[in-house]
Amino acid sequence: MNRKNFLQSAAVLAAATGFPATGKAFNTGDNYRPVHIPPYLKKGDLIGITSPAGYLKVEDIQSALAGLKEWGYETRVGDTIGRRDYSFGGTDEERLADFQRMLDDPSLKAILCARGGYGAVRIIDRLDWKAFRKHPKWIIGFSDITVFHSHLNRVINVASIHSKMCSGFPEDWSKAEQIQVDTILSLKKAIEGEQMNYAFAAAEGNKSGVAEGILVGGNLRTLETLTGSASDIHTDGKILFVEDVGEYLYSIDRMFWNLDRSGKLAKLKGLVVGGFRVKPPSDPEEEFGRTIQQIVLEKTGKYKFPVCFDFPVGHQKNNFALKCGVRHRLEVKDGLCSLTEIR
Repeated sequence: MNRKNFLQSAAVLAAATGFPATGKAFNTGDNYRPVHIPPYLKKGDLIGITSPAGYLKVEDIQSALAGLKEWGYETRVGDTIGRRDYSFGGTDEERLADFQRMLDDPSLKAILCARGGYGAVRIIDRLDWKAFRKHPKWIIGFSDITVFHSHLNRVINVASIHSKMCSGFPEDWSKAEQIQVDTILSLKKAIEGEQMNYAFAAAEGNKSGVAEGILVGGNLRTLETLTGSASDIHTDGKILFVEDVGEYLYSIDRMFWNLDRSGKLAKLKGLVVGGFRVKPPSDPEEEFGRTIQQIVLEKTGKYKFPVCFDFPVGHQKNNFALKCGVRHRLEVKDGLCSLTEIR
């Protein structure tokens, strides 16, 4: 394709998606829809902080505000911080309005969700994404924020960042554990556009192989609850990562059966299994008798894609930032695994 035809095609694509032709995009393999990469941040940019799900006190975000200021960013604290409606960061209407304002505000370059918990699914269908499509920005968080990551991937076609949130910032960097510092600095690298590259020792049960594809995923329970909805994640031709906390082994088994029976494993390129903190049964007679590795390998054994376990992501200290919707290369081999952003 010559330059003239390429530019004409880019203009047509931009008109179809509502995104500017100058934005970077990747082919997702999902009916050839492009994933738009929001502009990376530079010093002086403005970051909004909001609670679209669980409740968080004002004092609980102070370390995050100080950390972002140290990095050179301005912050705007949303109305939901400090508000409470039982376990929620305000009523549905308050959380909806706060998040909508941040989606609509072109001066904001990123939205940092204060915490997870539960509540994003209660507002997702009422959000208006028109202004966001014109001025896309990074939406950051994990756990219940998986609702946004999945919706952005399936419906809006904009990349996002799965990472620690406000509570992950150390109060005193000089006294913080190195793993806490490293994981928070991985968020800084992600929002500033550094190429993400993780290499770690291979875990028991890994399936060797190499895969390339758009990275998608998040909290497994949340992904399961989105099955059949407009926000249901699309996995064909992609690398899927999953993590969870506080679930019984039988429940994790059920969720992986859901992935398989709903077709999400059939055309997958690779599977990244993060942290899974298992809830012990209250009755010893109810022991499930299978490990996470056995549960996963039972469902993936008929497929050829690589699988890696114990990836440093999830409800744990070693929860590193991942760019959802961005193309990655997964290599699983004897002794070593790596996940590298493709440029």
